[in-house]
Amino acid sequence: MREFEINLEQIAPEVTLIHVAGWLDAHTFEYMEQTINNLFDEGKVRLAVDLSQVEYISSAGAGVFIGTLSSSHERGGDIVLMNPTEPVREVFDMLGLSQVFKFAKTPPEAVKLLKK
Repeated sequence: MREFEINLEQIAPEVTLIHVAGWLDAHTFEYMEQTINNLFDEGKVRLAVDLSQVEYISSAGAGVFIGTLSSSHERGGDIVLMNPTEPVREVFDMLGLSQVFKFAKTPPEAVKLLKK
């Protein structure tokens, strides 16, 4: 199991890319939530979240995105998810979140979706 890790990258003046790796579960979701809330506090409300290195996501992990999506919208922003692994995509499908979130394959595609 890979250690949980979050890295931030500014991919456009108004878009922050969050690289997530490892397991996003009951033990790590608070770190993810705090990272996003810190970005909101800095006025960064357009976020792309790269899930290509997330091996597992629990309902608690998925819940972070549900809560922060509405907070982002309230601030005039949005959240786009990128390249979820198959196990992560299955959880999003099962919870009905695939209909709620926008998905992108590349950073430029995510920036384009976040500018709408």
